Amino acid sequence: MKGVVLAGGLGTRLYPLTKVTNKHLLPVFNKPMIYYPIYTLVDAGIKDILIVTGGHSAGDFLRLLGNGKEFGLKHLNYTYQEGEGGIADALSLAEHFAGGGKFVVILGDNIIEKSIKKEVEIFEKQKEGARILLKEVEKPERFGVAEIKNGKIVRIVEKPEKPPSNLVVTGIYMYDSYAFEVIKTLKPSARGELEITDVNNSYLSAGKLTYGVLDGWWTDAGTFESLLRANNLVYEREKKRCG
Repeated sequence: MKGVVLAGGLGTRLYPLTKVTNKHLLPVFNKPMIYYPIYTLVDAGIKDILIVTGGHSAGDFLRLLGNGKEFGLKHLNYTYQEGEGGIADALSLAEHFAGGGKFVVILGDNIIEKSIKKEVEIFEKQKEGARILLKEVEKPERFGVAEIKNGKIVRIVEKPEKPPSNLVVTGIYMYDSYAFEVIKTLKPSARGELEITDVNNSYLSAGKLTYGVLDGWWTDAGTFESLLRANNLVYEREKKRCG
């Protein structure tokens, strides 16, 4: 299984912090933000990883991460996303890297408390399709929201004014190679981006989308509020670990 960390974009919601650097290089407690999704993949047993960067600070990722020695890796792969075409556009750059096999995608600003290893193992046994991880949150209208009936996802609504549930799609996705075929058919949304929700809904329409509910806390760090929350959550976790 391969892993992809999406760390492109301009991080405009965190301006002026992102005026001189990429959002994913900002600190979250005692480590750069990008460290956390990489550790999530490595902890799940994934050692072949691609970093999708973008913006004006792409070279800083290479200087910071090198070949991934700090994470116990022998090699890290890199590619560059031009502009802000959305999550699905960034993912399309991983097609050659994936090589027709299954892979796990994690957004570079997603930070979690616990391991996803069990979820990855479940997906490895899944014959085909995709698997997404959900989490119950207080303000689901910020995210893609899943409606569940009889234990199955019936639809995913992107940033709805009236969410059908409190279960949101986290930035952790597991796909087979069909994802790239879907992305090639997508048209930009009203935001001018290729939406990852459209990819997930395509799998859903084909009856090939499964889901798990993430254990422990989860947060993104793409706004000032969520960046502060991420810092506090990681601080509390590290404090417990250190006794």
